[in-house]
Amino acid sequence: MGHVLYPSVHTREGDGAEVNRLFPVPGRLMNYDPFVLWDNFRISPGAGFPPHPHRGFEAITYLFEGAISHEDNLGNRSTVTAGGAQRFTAGKGIVHSEMPGSDQECHGIQLWINLPQRLKAIEPDYQEILTEDIPQEDFEGGCTRRIVGNGSALRLHTEVIYQEVRLENGARYRFDMPANQKGFLYLVAGKVALETMHIPAGSACFLEPGQAHLFQAAHDSHFMLCSGSPHHEPIRQHGPFVD
Repeated sequence: MGHVLYPSVHTREGDGAEVNRLFPVPGRLMNYDPFVLWDNFRISPGAGFPPHPHRGFEAITYLFEGAISHEDNLGNRSTVTAGGAQRFTAGKGIVHSEMPGSDQECHGIQLWINLPQRLKAIEPDYQEILTEDIPQEDFEGGCTRRIVGNGSALRLHTEVIYQEVRLENGARYRFDMPANQKGFLYLVAGKVALETMHIPAGSACFLEPGQAHLFQAAHDSHFMLCSGSPHHEPIRQHGPFVD
């Protein structure tokens, strides 16, 4: 699927949350092994995701702005602020809520990663990742934060590379995609070029495995890079459950 461009689709989820969804989108792109869901969300005070169940996958909620509070039936309660993340492993089943943790709008990305069949029934788990737990590298014209991999404290049951990148106008960033992974760039804001392809905000460019990709910002830009090792198993998603 290399170098295919997909726009996200606006929808509402939970109790009044605004979401730009890359996938699953029926009739276009359902899932992208090992990834199940990608949402660029905004939650205003008074909206959110009241208690609801999940099973069969792991999820990362990464915050750009504001704060988000998590509570679950395992007894976990925590609030993560901008630059931090929360990871839950639903495994055989978890019930949780995600609500704004302050009187300001919260903005971030939620990513679901499938669990292989052999791990579907593992015990549920939760991990809070503070801003200082995520390694940051500054370079000329930008910076990258390594949410998963390369020294991050966040742990998954699937091999994943997950980065936040910010570039100044005209700056470049190179991403070497492992040959055994599938992945994409999602542009949060700005405008980025990959070879002759110009990627607009709210869209994703799916990348070629085993190749070096050089991105150049046409404006001050903010994007996410995500790749992972596929499980080569069917993704059977039924709403909040992935069996």
